Amino acid sequence: MFNVNKEKCIGCTQCIKDCPVNDIILENEKADIKNEACIKCGHCVAVCPTKAISTDNYDMNDVIEYDKDSFKVEAENLLNFIKFRRSVRNFKNKEIEKEKIEKIIEAGRFTQTATNSQDVSYTIVTNKIEALKELAFESLNKKGEYILNNLTPETEHLKRYANLWTYFYKAYKEDPIKNDKLFFNAPVVIIVTANNEFNGAIASSNMNLMIDALGLGTFYSGFLQIASENNKEILDLLEIKDNKKIVACMVVGYPNVKYKRTVPRKAADINWI
Repeated sequence: MFNVNKEKCIGCTQCIKDCPVNDIILENEKADIKNEACIKCGHCVAVCPTKAISTDNYDMNDVIEYDKDSFKVEAENLLNFIKFRRSVRNFKNKEIEKEKIEKIIEAGRFTQTATNSQDVSYTIVTNKIEALKELAFESLNKKGEYILNNLTPETEHLKRYANLWTYFYKAYKEDPIKNDKLFFNAPVVIIVTANNEFNGAIASSNMNLMIDALGLGTFYSGFLQIASENNKEILDLLEIKDNKKIVACMVVGYPNVKYKRTVPRKAADINWI
């Protein structure tokens, strides 16, 4: 529940005005949270000028007081940071510190979710990465062979990928280190799952920014996501819950490449109405 310390509350009504579900009223010149429609978003905690509101649903030690120097990010720097980031597929043979992985997860944990559902989960693969890699290559090879053996006009566009998957598998079997075209010998894979795929997508995007800020690199592995579809062995290894969907597979490591500049993009498709 969310609670109001009546001694600290000054009845300014800021929490009442900012509550997205109108769950706070003013009673005897003090804020009173009904905890009926509350979605535990924490807006009231963040907006209260006297720190009168708290909750026993979450750890209040998570709350950090705003400080301009610590919180502000210059818009132009942020835009350049976004423009400069690249998908990395060339990694150093170097382990990632646990503290950095935890910061990546924090970036996901504090991402907004629809109705504050906080339904995003994270599977961090390190010790079982070789087992996951083996299963993924096998899965893609089987999918590729099936497509090639059952080509129709409707599946002709998949032939390119099917050939890639079967080729990758054969090359991997010949030399698992040199020919790892799936994880590129990265030390960590982070699987992001959610009930609501949009929530997981936003969390993944914020995690991506944190990865770059930590001096790491990543790419979203669509091939791993495809390999995992309807594959019980992979889903069991990842311990994915039945009600969760894999939203993103992030392959993470220290980059073994240095980029010198941003790259061009086609103009934005904008419709001003």
